[in-house]
Amino acid sequence: MSESKSLLLHTCCAPCSVYCIDSLRKEEIEPTVFWYNPNIHPYIEYKTRRDCLKGYLKSIKVKGIFKENYGLDEFCKNAIKDLENRCVKYCYRARLSETVKFAKENGYEFFSTTLLVSPYQKHEELKAVCEELAELSGVKFLYRDFRVGFREGQKKARELGMYMQKYCGCIFSEEERYKKQIEKDLQSGLIEI
Repeated sequence: MSESKSLLLHTCCAPCSVYCIDSLRKEEIEPTVFWYNPNIHPYIEYKTRRDCLKGYLKSIKVKGIFKENYGLDEFCKNAIKDLENRCVKYCYRARLSETVKFAKENGYEFFSTTLLVSPYQKHEELKAVCEELAELSGVKFLYRDFRVGFREGQKKARELGMYMQKYCGCIFSEEERYKKQIEKDLQSGLIEI
């Protein structure tokens, strides 16, 4: 990537950004990080992830742009329309559309996302959303399958003492996080019905 080209990197959290930024820098690509995550709830989780990312970016001297939108009402109204497919049909699209819009308005030639590092995301569907947004906007999608470095990035994040979240971010994924425990409690009689 030449100096005239620029990358806006949508970032969901500091731990997921570690490997992505490191690997891009090895390619001599200096990303600008873009925070836009109205899917993260409750507010303390949103604030903790955002603030951890701010601190990390400052420590590694990477520019960050933070578009604040704690959007619980809007997120829930849209996600509830198809809970099973909320990631693809709403969440990815909402966050990445805002990223692409900002990139286009501010002269970035490329965009990408740290969501591509997680083995827990719907990778192929996410990639397809990015490709569609690139085609519609004229901002190029820089695709990298960052999943190869997921464990390495998580290890480094732990060594750096970063806040390590336990769920994707939305209130529905938090419920999924506890699903097995809820079922176990029901079966063992710990919850009265």
